[in-house]
Amino acid sequence: MNDWRGKRGRWLWLAGAPLFILLALWAADNLWPLPLNEVHPARVVVAHDGTPLWRFADAGGIWRYPVTIEEVSPRYLEALINYEDRWFWRHPGVNPFSVARAAWQDLTAGRVISGGSTLTMQVARLLDPHPRTFGGKIRQLWRALQLEWHLSKRDILTLYLNRAPFGGTLQGIGAASWAYFGKSPARLSYADAALLAVLPQAPSRLRPDRRPARAEAARNKVLDRMAAQGVWPAETVRESREEPVWLAPRQMPQLAPLFARMMLSKSQSDKIVTTLDAGLQRQLEDLARVWKGRLPARSSLAMIVVDHTDMSVRGWVGSVDLNDDSRFGHVDMVTAIRSPGSVLKPFVYGLALDDALIHPSSLLQDVPRLTGDYRPGNFDSGFHGPVSMSDALVRSLNLPAVQVLEAYGPKRFAAKLRNVGLPLYLPTGAAPNLSLILGGAARGLTRWRRRTALSRAMGKRRNYGYSRTIRCRKDH
Repeated sequence: MNDWRGKRGRWLWLAGAPLFILLALWAADNLWPLPLNEVHPARVVVAHDGTPLWRFADAGGIWRYPVTIEEVSPRYLEALINYEDRWFWRHPGVNPFSVARAAWQDLTAGRVISGGSTLTMQVARLLDPHPRTFGGKIRQLWRALQLEWHLSKRDILTLYLNRAPFGGTLQGIGAASWAYFGKSPARLSYADAALLAVLPQAPSRLRPDRRPARAEAARNKVLDRMAAQGVWPAETVRESREEPVWLAPRQMPQLAPLFARMMLSKSQSDKIVTTLDAGLQRQLEDLARVWKGRLPARSSLAMIVVDHTDMSVRGWVGSVDLNDDSRFGHVDMVTAIRSPGSVLKPFVYGLALDDALIHPSSLLQDVPRLTGDYRPGNFDSGFHGPVSMSDALVRSLNLPAVQVLEAYGPKRFAAKLRNVGLPLYLPTGAAPNLSLILGGAARGLTRWRRRTALSRAMGKRRNYGYSRTIRCRKDH
């Protein structure tokens, strides 16, 4: 009887032990959950082709450029997996053989000299930093098991791609690729991929823009490993070894700052893909710098370029110089409400043509006139007498435009603009009068650009777009 009870007790213990272990693991997982969301947001606004326009670092000054696995070169993924963790797709987060080897080396040395870390364990350390002690290693192992429990291998790899340190304030392969090589991570060469695969091992010591010799030696070690394992062709590796590691000082993205700030206010996403053309944007900003010296003091300028075929914004310059307070560089003149100047003239001529009030050869009078207290004049303070409508429009003469508006009717003109989505801002209590054709009302530049693109279809309204996709990922 006692033997039977003893056997039953052992069987119950053997049956209950796994359940007890599972319950203990479940309790530990709930008591110490993975800190997946404990990261300060770092955001980036990019052009339509992915070129970063402006970065917004997190509270610690870290810059990230979020990517998915599909947006990274297969060369980099091959170098990373084969150099760092060949069994990544098979092990449960911990490679027992590597851990045993590292533990023996650490014990014999009396200190931590070898990590034996898998990529999953490296992600665990990135998510939950800890001291390089034996206790810290146990904590890292536990976090690695949690990662494998909660996430897929692709999710874990994506976390590494976006959290790994690459020197200075760079975090993630996307930010490193753009900062060091000025290219998308999808376009990395074999040499680029090998360098970035090893860089997170010692991001400060191997930083290529400051220590190119060390970086080149580490890169070549990766290249040799890839050739020895037969992953990359030997000839390709030999050619890649010949590429020098020489990088110009890192340039952070600095394009379309006011546009980027506006887009940031429209979304909480970490990566905002816009319709802007980075090459065109550089040209516009270069043009603004040239014109800055020609502008009067305390004045600015603004430009917006829209593709009339799909109404997508391709370029946006909000001020002449963001850092020039004397010119109110922080004010986005594209969206600011201000006098339209001569922008309304083409519209009043077009409406008058539609009503057959004038035709292109109609003679208009560019002569002094007085309407009540209103005495308009030309920019050059001169008068040109009788001029054709076409000539008056090309030369942007003021008096002929006033004459045409008088014939069409200021109130009717303002109502027409309002009906097509261009309400004018007038002084409180004021009614539309002849002065509005010369800037006596206010409106934002974005509205005028929309209507200019649609002037051949007066009366139809279409909105233009700023962004193609606005993405907010939870996997980095």
